[in-house]
Amino acid sequence: MRYTYRTQNVCSAAIDFDINGDVITDIRFTGGCNGNLKAISKLLEGKTVGEIEEKLLGNTCGGKSTSCADQLARAVRKAFNETNR
Repeated sequence: MRYTYRTQNVCSAAIDFDINGDVITDIRFTGGCNGNLKAISKLLEGKTVGEIEEKLLGNTCGGKSTSCADQLARAVRKAFNETNR
């Protein structure tokens, strides 16, 4: 299932990805630091929601309380919870 998450308080405006069970694939960020976010997407291809949360949840950027990576961790958890009610 394709999922779109609207980010908050980061440079990226949205994150799109596929979720199948708890496996995340085809991650694409809209906006943000293009090279870094492409690298993150490649590194996380085929990882589970738990693996992504373990690595990225709570990551900050500059003086912000969140980051694009943290937003991705939040997004995959939200998508998992919504698709497994």
